[in-house]
Amino acid sequence: MNDQAHHAAADEHPVRRNTKQRDAVMTLLSDVDGFYSAQELHVMLRERGANVGLTTVYRTLQLLAETNEIDVMQVPGSDTRYRRCSGRHHHHLVCRSCGRTVEVLGPAVERWADRVGEEHGFTDVSHTLEIFGTCGRCSR
Repeated sequence: MNDQAHHAAADEHPVRRNTKQRDAVMTLLSDVDGFYSAQELHVMLRERGANVGLTTVYRTLQLLAETNEIDVMQVPGSDTRYRRCSGRHHHHLVCRSCGRTVEVLGPAVERWADRVGEEHGFTDVSHTLEIFGTCGRCSR
């Protein structure tokens, strides 16, 4: 491989350096349940004594999202929210009040999305689905 080809290959698959700060973000995401904004995660990291800047939190979340290691949820009228989830495809049932989140499977949704794609001549169809409601605790 010539030098130019080597650099092109490196650009396609950048080397991901693990740092103490990135490890702290990963550990926090593994320890908490639910979706949180970058700012909320930053505050939690600071409360744990981690010396992690907000910019590092944003960069780490972006990298983790690009590599599908975390789920990203766009909430209307709110900041983007992040959560470390299971590796299989799933959807989320999210409490509007407290943010409690449950992973749910939706085989009927999967079939519907594939069928809609086929009907319109699309291939390699993907989708996201978030279901919002009020959990039992918050309903009391």
